[in-house]
Parts: sequence; structure tokens; C-alpha cells
Amino acid sequence: MKKIEDKPGKLIVKIRSKTGQLYSGDAFSVTSRNESGVFDILPYHVNFISLIFDFVIVDKDTPNEKKFDIEKGILYMIDNNINIYVGL
Repeated sequence: MKKIEDKPGKLIVKIRSKTGQLYSGDAFSVTSRNESGVFDILPYHVNFISLIFDFVIVDKDTPNEKKFDIEKGILYMIDNNINIYVGL
């Protein structure tokens, strides 16, 4: 397992679907929606798991922003690593 100190200030994000990997890279933030509303995950966020729907945005409001429209998925974050599985 990677230590948080390996990539200070960044998240390691992987977004996968049944057909393959949609995104893999570093990010400063991840934004999505769950049953409670829109939420953001920033570096050093507490470990987190959630069912998500509608969209995933990597690096919102930056020149590197990438938006993925999804129907539903699951997101989990452990130690600055975010894994997202969509199209479940």
C-alpha cells in the first residue's frame, strides 16, 4: 500500500467501467453526487465509500477538468486512493 507521503497534496484516481478503464491519474479533487447531494473529495479526506450517480468530475473548475456522465456507480477512497466503478 502506498503511503500518503508518496504523493503529497494529490489523489490517485482510477475510474473503471465494465468495458475498461476510463481514467487513471493524479487529481486535486473529485466531485460527484450521492443520495445526500453533491460532494467533493480533497486530499487527506477520511476513508469514504458511497454509491454515486449522475456524474464524476476530476479536478473541477481547473484547466484539467474531466467530467464523466454516469448512470450509477460506487466510489471508495482509502489513503488518498480513489477507485470508482461505474455502470454497475
